[in-house]
Amino acid sequence: MIVSGEFEKVYDTVYPLLYKIAYRITGDTDISDDLCQEAFIRYYNRVIPLPNLDQSKYWLIRVVKNLALNYEKRKGREKKAYDRFLKEPKPVVRSGETELLRTESAELVQAALEKLPFKLRSIIVLREFGGLSYKEIAKVAGISESNVKIRVYRAREQLKKHLDEEEVHVS
Repeated sequence: MIVSGEFEKVYDTVYPLLYKIAYRITGDTDISDDLCQEAFIRYYNRVIPLPNLDQSKYWLIRVVKNLALNYEKRKGREKKAYDRFLKEPKPVVRSGETELLRTESAELVQAALEKLPFKLRSIIVLREFGGLSYKEIAKVAGISESNVKIRVYRAREQLKKHLDEEEVHVS
């Protein structure tokens, strides 16, 4: 263990230098002070004391420099993690009323789809729910692209008619 008088001498002599080093790395006065205090705690708890002031000074400089660099690395990682968090899509929180209306609308749309003839229903489902292009639907259904456009138009018109009867408005 270090004798109290020796510790005070090292502290009084080296602290200003350590503080300057920590401050130049971190740019924060409070953090710099905390890092210097941490370095002196480690110095005080050393099992084998250093023989003279110069060796103590150089050891403390290495410790405070490493503590400050580690702090900056950690701060950089935390900033990156925070930025990633901000860029993530936020879950949509729906009220019970909104969810009920959405469920009822989906049920009414499904009922209206079931009223369509199969040849129109299959085409509109591929287009609106499958996200296929007119060209892709034409290949799947084995019909011309212009016929697909006509069927999509007719299906939309019939769906609109059925949904207007139920007074449902969907986007």
